[in-house]
Amino acid sequence: MSPAPTYRASLTLADEAATKQIADVLGETFFDDQAAIAAFERPDGRWEVTLHFSAAPDPAALRAQVVTAAGETVAQTLCLDTVEAKDWVKASLADLKPVPAGRFVVHGAHDRMRVPANRIGIEIEAALAFGTGHHGTTRGCLLLLDHVLKARRPRRVLDLGTGTGVLAIAAARARHDKVLASDIDAPSVRVARENARANRCGSLVEVIRATGFAAPDFAGHGPFDLVLANILAHPLRQLAGPMASHLAPSGLVVLSGLLTPQAVAVIAAYRARGLVVLRHLKIEGWSSLLLRSTT
Repeated sequence: MSPAPTYRASLTLADEAATKQIADVLGETFFDDQAAIAAFERPDGRWEVTLHFSAAPDPAALRAQVVTAAGETVAQTLCLDTVEAKDWVKASLADLKPVPAGRFVVHGAHDRMRVPANRIGIEIEAALAFGTGHHGTTRGCLLLLDHVLKARRPRRVLDLGTGTGVLAIAAARARHDKVLASDIDAPSVRVARENARANRCGSLVEVIRATGFAAPDFAGHGPFDLVLANILAHPLRQLAGPMASHLAPSGLVVLSGLLTPQAVAVIAAYRARGLVVLRHLKIEGWSSLLLRSTT
């Protein structure tokens, strides 16, 4: 018996930040039993949000929802078609090969058996495209985390803006110790908790909802020996002061989510707070920074 068809709607965008925002908005527009939403970077460098419906959506109503969530320009890229359910799942999995980053390998469930015995596998479902290691920012953070852990064993670790929880999971599993993770987005908090449990470190990763450092939990867990923050350039600059005040003496910070031309301004903001750059990785046009507090 042939599988029932699914109905696919796709939107094309130019950058990751807008894609994540629109995917989040659409994720709150549709219930889980109405649509499955995926967001990913295409081989041509553009980004795509794809919605899969089990029942055919009303094209006019769907377009109106996209206009509300993303605006008329993005709505003009809306494409609707019908596919077999197994086809889009296979396509999603094919695009998400295991990604090595130092001692870590980020992979989907379908590649669980392909993780080498001497690596730490971090399993993230294929539909959760952000923060799966397939983007240069996440890979850069994992490489810098691996570099730090070869020389130190930071005791108090924070993953600020955790997203899918990849960095927190990596730090917890490599150190066999607790990590605090936070995100401004409630669905991300839920997903990060689920991923931590799925990666056998749910008891080690505490995930809270917080904006920046504005939560009492930070005072109770800090000062931090290592902060991981894969966010965006503008909020990273704004967080320079609070970040410095929550660091332990000689504490380390791994920053990413910034395009390489944006790195100069971010470095300047942190230098003004007494942090110096130790390493600067550039991957696929994105920068990842390792900094140390001089206080």
